Amino acid sequence: MPTDVEAALRRVVGRLPGAGEARPGQVEMATAVASALAERHHLVVQAGTGTGKSLAYLVPAALSGQRVVVATATKALQDQLGDKDLPFVADALSERGLRFAVLKGRSNYLCRQRLDEAAAAGQQVTFGGADGDAEAASRDQRGRGGEVGRLGAQAAAVVAWAAETATGDRAELADEPDPRVWASFSVTAEECPGKARCPSGSDCFAEAARERAAEADVVVVNLHLLGAHLAAGGTVLPEHDALVVDEAHALEDVVTECLGRAVGAGRLRGVVAAARPVLAPGRRPSADRRLLDDLVEAADRLEAVLAGRPGERLAAAPSDELGDLLELVAARLERVEGLLRRRAEAAGSPGSPGRRPGGPGGAGETDQRPARAALVAGRLRADVVALQAPSADDVAWIEAGPHPALVVAPIDVAPVLVDQVWSKRTVVLTSATLPAGVAARLGAGEATTLDVGSPFAYEERGLLYCAAHLPDRRRPGAEAAIHDELTALIEAAGGRTLGLFTSRAAMERAAAAVAARVTWPVLVQGQAGKQALLARFVAEPGACLFATMGFWQGVDVPGATLSCVVIDRIPFPRPDDPLVSARRDRAGPSAFRTVDLPRAASLLAQGAGRLIRTAADRGVVAVLDSRLATASYRWDLVRALPPMRRTRHRAEAEGFLRAVHAEAVLAESAAAQGAAGQ
Repeated sequence: MPTDVEAALRRVVGRLPGAGEARPGQVEMATAVASALAERHHLVVQAGTGTGKSLAYLVPAALSGQRVVVATATKALQDQLGDKDLPFVADALSERGLRFAVLKGRSNYLCRQRLDEAAAAGQQVTFGGADGDAEAASRDQRGRGGEVGRLGAQAAAVVAWAAETATGDRAELADEPDPRVWASFSVTAEECPGKARCPSGSDCFAEAARERAAEADVVVVNLHLLGAHLAAGGTVLPEHDALVVDEAHALEDVVTECLGRAVGAGRLRGVVAAARPVLAPGRRPSADRRLLDDLVEAADRLEAVLAGRPGERLAAAPSDELGDLLELVAARLERVEGLLRRRAEAAGSPGSPGRRPGGPGGAGETDQRPARAALVAGRLRADVVALQAPSADDVAWIEAGPHPALVVAPIDVAPVLVDQVWSKRTVVLTSATLPAGVAARLGAGEATTLDVGSPFAYEERGLLYCAAHLPDRRRPGAEAAIHDELTALIEAAGGRTLGLFTSRAAMERAAAAVAARVTWPVLVQGQAGKQALLARFVAEPGACLFATMGFWQGVDVPGATLSCVVIDRIPFPRPDDPLVSARRDRAGPSAFRTVDLPRAASLLAQGAGRLIRTAADRGVVAVLDSRLATASYRWDLVRALPPMRRTRHRAEAEGFLRAVHAEAVLAESAAAQGAAGQ
């Protein structure tokens, strides 16, 4: 098998645009993946940027004769694998007859039933309004004119697309619709009654995607769908022999999120919005309307209680005001759910799938709104009941923010992974950066580990600068010194800097201070969406971009646009993070080494990895935290970073950046002259 996979990999890579060659690390990884699949043992591979790890696992998966599920960190990477990489592999290895499919969560697909219900009623999609009240929504829309027109145009575009799409996958849309628009044409897994209980089940796009996945050799999902599969006890994904987890550094956090439960006022109001058109349409007073109003009142009370206790970790089942309120909410939800279920039964038999005569696009036999609303209410009630008595293996806390919520999550996800993943199939974990001890922490037990490095010449192309002279953050003047450092590095780089911060407040203060002192544009997270900001960063010469945790990963800006990555401090978890605190408590004296340090090292490496994305990239990673040079654990952090040359001297970093900037300016000038001469 290793010999076969190496030949196949070279054949695939040789047909890529530019006719490259398989890289040594890519060959080593592909061989190891092929052996793991053939011998059915677990494998953990760290494959640095530029390895070409996607092909290094897709080619052996294609040759294995097994059904392999590939789980990626994002839907964007899913689409890249499904639209580009897998078609290329299938074409290059056409004799294998490779079948592949991309499977996403249900809410990513158009729901024919929701489309049919609106068409059958002759209704236009409405946005906003008071708790789903059609009359209030209409008044609200008339008052918002332009906004409603924009949303209406988007809705019309979705309806037109619905008549021609073969997959119903929202990724096909030329323009991403507003979430409110898409929500009007889709359902979540919580709302869907299932194929057999839906009149449109036979034409369901989500079910068709599941059927394609069940017939495929390679199925590409995202980590959240994998997490939903685990939370559902293994009923979401098709049966498979092996699992490849790409960007595996995110696996623990995503699975923790998916296995957890969160209840806030927004979910309660969502139940009311779904139930009001069914139970209390119009404005006439009724017992049902009073019940929904009572649920709104409970939502308001819950929001007030949670907002007054931000970040609080709950040691046991709440027995105070919050406990009483949860009991009240559960009782009111039970009454609403019961009413909705009776309405669903009255609306028509939910067990009779089918459609009215007239073929696809016709109206459904029954109105499914009561059934969907009953499911939403029932699942929320189940979560409220679970939060009333969390397990000893869970931690519960109040999530702070503009929309506070009561959250419960497992302290350790390893038992679920052992039961549903490690014990059932071959698993390959891979990422450009993997925390130390990740396999053991996730319950992998005996797993082969491999680090294939990166083909990039980091020692020549990159410089790691630690500003060891900066004072302790707690001392007066420390922040001003950081702003001075940032300004000097940006001037040397000619802008072209990505500033990564561990807190929004620190980011905003730095942006204000630096923008007043440099001539380069300073873009700040929050001014626009992530993709729009990145597009501006690339398009505006010399622009700088300051951002927080959402930009430490998944940002790919190759070339001289990005020559300097500045990290304001080592990204240790917050001391008061409830989930991390619970894991520290369980780890005992080894908590710092087993909980805090691996997470910080992995995230620091992810941030530093934003710099060199191609073999031609050059630049500086600057860490404005003296602990990287002085702390006893510094080598644990340094060893997690790309193997760049290191310095503590700002003058050396500035000189390197000036050279990179001069080289970039010359290259851009030559390119402009060449374009002008054509």
